[in-house]
Amino acid sequence: MWVHETFGKVFSRETIRGAMQRLNLSWKKGKKLLSRADPAKRAEFVVALQEMLRRAQRDEELLVYIDEAHIHQDADMGYGWSVRGERLWVCSSSPGLSAKASFYGLYLYNEAQVRIWDYPRGNGEHTVDVLRRLREEFPGRAIRLIWDGASYHRSGLVKDAAARFDITLQPLPGYSPDFMPVEALWRWLREDVTYNRCHTTRDELVANVRRFEATINDDPIALADRLWVKDAIDPEEEKLRIPR
Repeated sequence: MWVHETFGKVFSRETIRGAMQRLNLSWKKGKKLLSRADPAKRAEFVVALQEMLRRAQRDEELLVYIDEAHIHQDADMGYGWSVRGERLWVCSSSPGLSAKASFYGLYLYNEAQVRIWDYPRGNGEHTVDVLRRLREEFPGRAIRLIWDGASYHRSGLVKDAAARFDITLQPLPGYSPDFMPVEALWRWLREDVTYNRCHTTRDELVANVRRFEATINDDPIALADRLWVKDAIDPEEEKLRIPR
């Protein structure tokens, strides 16, 4: 349609495909780029992050990334083995969209370990409890926590608790989930726990998430590889962030 409207000519799909390939173009799935992210603030964060990573590598402070996710009991559709020529059917008890569990995911950068703690929901009260549990697990250590700008992360209740537990809060720049390695943890969890599998109860889902946590913590090298920390930006990519 665009070719006809622009050039007044009609070509077959294969003719257009061949022309695109000769121009060294390929057909690919798009990747979302959040244009509302501020390139200057992202660049500023990267400079600060590099110093945070140096301090963590010298074990001067424990660097912790935190993110929340809501995992549904119903199956996420993923790839799986099936008889050639036949559809891969996945049985579902249709638990509904409201049947889910909320999790706080913590990536302990220094330790190459994760913690996945279930809560009824993500809010200020439960976030304070997460900070308490983190401090109790690592008493006496300097802790720096990186997370996004969720409203309850910025609440006075949470900020007061962080000060009480002597935890330094470091917000991510806005619209920058690519700096959050726990996003990769959620993708990994879905691949291993909810792809092609329906959980009939919340307890069953939580139990399988806990098994997943224990399994990946047994291999810190593989874990650190999957939860790679982005500490640089691509200048050419940043040029594409045009405010709308």
